[in-house]
Amino acid sequence: MAFDARLQNRVFDALETLEGEPRPARAKKLQGNEELYRVRVGDYRIVYEVRDAVLIVVIVEVGNRSDVYKKKR
Repeated sequence: MAFDARLQNRVFDALETLEGEPRPARAKKLQGNEELYRVRVGDYRIVYEVRDAVLIVVIVEVGNRSDVYKKKR
């Protein structure tokens, strides 16, 4: 995955935001999987799971929107 520096910074900032607020207003639950959320960063998506019991946000996938949903979970 080749990011330009600006996009890389935007993705990193979005990941840092999830640290403090794992379910921001812009996060959407993925259909068909009650455990996964996604956040948009331009044409890229961050797909993640929130594990409240252990206070962890697990990043499942970061990728272009045309590719990120194709994988079976």
